[in-house]
Amino acid sequence: MDKKLRILLADDHAVLRAGLKVLLNAEPDLQVIGEAADGEEAIAQVEALRPDLLLLDLTMPKLNGVECIETLVKKHPELKILVLTMHDDEEYLKAVLRVGAKGYVLKKAADVELLSAIRTVARGEMFIYPTMAAAFMYRQLVGPAEPKRKDKKLKQLSEREEEVLRYLALGHTNQEIADLLHVSVKTVETYKARLMEKLEMRKRADLVRYAIDHGIIE
Repeated sequence: MDKKLRILLADDHAVLRAGLKVLLNAEPDLQVIGEAADGEEAIAQVEALRPDLLLLDLTMPKLNGVECIETLVKKHPELKILVLTMHDDEEYLKAVLRVGAKGYVLKKAADVELLSAIRTVARGEMFIYPTMAAAFMYRQLVGPAEPKRKDKKLKQLSEREEEVLRYLALGHTNQEIADLLHVSVKTVETYKARLMEKLEMRKRADLVRYAIDHGIIE
């Protein structure tokens, strides 16, 4: 029998990890060898267990998915990383692909689709959730809309507001941003409200898109 694919699960929801573990271990070619509840633990478990593939949530405590991927790709370039996330947004997709993830699948994916994503990435191929892949490929072929790099709204932001915008776009939670800036969560929420007002936006995904279009994050 061929060697099983050794998988590490990293997600801050214990119930989801338990369900994934049952699903994956039921497959003859897959084996869950460990779990992690936050980004720092994910890195530590990769160091200790050396899995073949890391199934990683994008938004976790202590260290978010983007930072986790960036760190692991540098230390373990052979590690296959598949992002499992609730974020159905192209800007998050581009962010994780830029830092080295090999796949992106949504948590709402059917069981068969998730298993297909794992096996595809394990073979060294790229997997992107189908509906997102179609939109992403179209934009790559026709080219993105010309970014508004000199937008007047950006000039209205203070240095701290721009900093908060960057952390939001990178996937940090309000609590993580508060910890990074040594302020209260309420203060972060105030900055976020100001950003929404100044940039005339209503959703976090809009802020992410704006940050990338205007060079706040690369």
